[in-house]
Amino acid sequence: MPLGALLDKLQNCPCGRKHTIDLEGVEVGRGLLSETADLLRKYRFSPRLLVVADRNTLAAADGILDVLAQGGFAVHTLIYDNLRTAHRKDVDRVLSLCGDADGVLSVGTGSLNDICRRAAFLADKPFAIFATAPSMDGFASDTAPITENNFKVSQPARQPRVVLADTDILAAAPAELKSAGYGDMVAKYIAMADWRIANLTIGEYICPQIADLTRDAVRRVAAMTDRVTEKDAQTAGAILEALVMTGVAMKLCGSSRAASGAEHVVSHFWECKKLEQGLLSDFHGKKVGVASLMITRMYHDLIRTADPAKFASDETDWDAVYAVYGSAFEQDVRRLNTPTVTDETSPDILRENWGAICAAVREEMPDPDTLQSLLLRAGAATTLDEIGVSRELGLAGLRYHAYMRHRLTLARLVPMLRCPLDYPAWAGVR
Repeated sequence: MPLGALLDKLQNCPCGRKHTIDLEGVEVGRGLLSETADLLRKYRFSPRLLVVADRNTLAAADGILDVLAQGGFAVHTLIYDNLRTAHRKDVDRVLSLCGDADGVLSVGTGSLNDICRRAAFLADKPFAIFATAPSMDGFASDTAPITENNFKVSQPARQPRVVLADTDILAAAPAELKSAGYGDMVAKYIAMADWRIANLTIGEYICPQIADLTRDAVRRVAAMTDRVTEKDAQTAGAILEALVMTGVAMKLCGSSRAASGAEHVVSHFWECKKLEQGLLSDFHGKKVGVASLMITRMYHDLIRTADPAKFASDETDWDAVYAVYGSAFEQDVRRLNTPTVTDETSPDILRENWGAICAAVREEMPDPDTLQSLLLRAGAATTLDEIGVSRELGLAGLRYHAYMRHRLTLARLVPMLRCPLDYPAWAGVR
């Protein structure tokens, strides 16, 4: 991946900001596992290495510990049974082991990467990823969604110095994980619309060049829709590179805006409420794909039914919001909504920009039937039942998710639109 050329292209960016990344390389290829030690030395990793994995990811990368040992690395390991959630306690556990290591290598994806990138940031250690599945978009991110007291919050984290991936291993990953990666990519349609809407309504910073990086990554993955679940090394590698690019886009703009919108917050709502009940959620990208379909139905309906003449001030029923989140999360929600993000806009601003808001949805997001077809062709989930989310939780997430972030999305503007709201139809449970 030509990262140097990308940075050169973004020099003197018209958006006015200086764009930087810490990622130095993305090494993707067949048989790359055997080159892991050599590649880590190429990227200046010192011999003492903390390797974090779980039994599934270590089995997928079978032999990597031997390769590292034979390559001169003194390896200390932290091997989980099956890590599915990035808890603060696990960040602390990795952090406690960083003192005896010169760098951190995460073998896997998702939550494993998140706890390592956060711990590496806190310990000020170089970080690398050996990816075992093209299952999510956070490989090159410099933030980590960390759960504490069952509430998930994005926190500053260390962008990896290098991402390594053996395409034979990626291709052999379970089809469910590859489809989850696809679900995480279609979320970018909504992310681009929400980013434009935030720019229009509260003047939030946006960089068109970085937005184009995300759009290009999504186009490349969409072109491979019918091959996502195949055990094809070239396809798996191309999807991984596109997923990495969306993380690069987040780092370049200094925000997750370049890769996530309302759909990610819906997924986080479901995860937090299930954790509160002592239940694990399905794979991140799998949930995000379902949430993307729901939000797509919602946004296309909103721009069709909303009447600018009826726009009014935000009169959110805060008692209802706090009741849904419950005592465990009420203080977090109060903090994130004091002040609330809609205080930064007005009905007049919405009216003045409504045509452009509608254009953002139409131009960035496919219609619901098209998106559903894409997800199905890629073997991705499209219903709440497929991700183990009840009708009640699904509807609550769609209706109340926006209050768990201080972020302007079209979903957060719903109380100001004063238009018909059909949450069951949008959630696909009517």
